[in-house]
Amino acid sequence: MSIANEHNLHLGPVPTIRPFGVRIKLRRGDPFRLLLGDDWQKLHWFASADERDVALQDMSRRHEYSRIGDQPALLFEKIERLAESRGR
Repeated sequence: MSIANEHNLHLGPVPTIRPFGVRIKLRRGDPFRLLLGDDWQKLHWFASADERDVALQDMSRRHEYSRIGDQPALLFEKIERLAESRGR
C-alpha cells in the first residue's frame, strides 16, 4: 500500500518509558476556565529531560503571530515520574 502523505508518518517507535513531563494549566482569571473548568490541565511526556526542556522552550515562547503586549495565557510546569526516571 502506498502512503499518500509520508510526512505524516511517525519517525520512530515511541519510547515506553517517558518520565519527564510538562504540565500545562490555565492562568487564574483566564476566560477559557469557564469552558474547560478550573481543574483543566494537559500533560506531555518525554524520554529525557533535555527533550522535555527543548519542547518546553518551544511551547512557552512568544510566537511570531503574537501581538505586541500579548502575554502567554498558559502556565507551564516541569514534572517528573521519579520511579521511572531513576529506573525503579
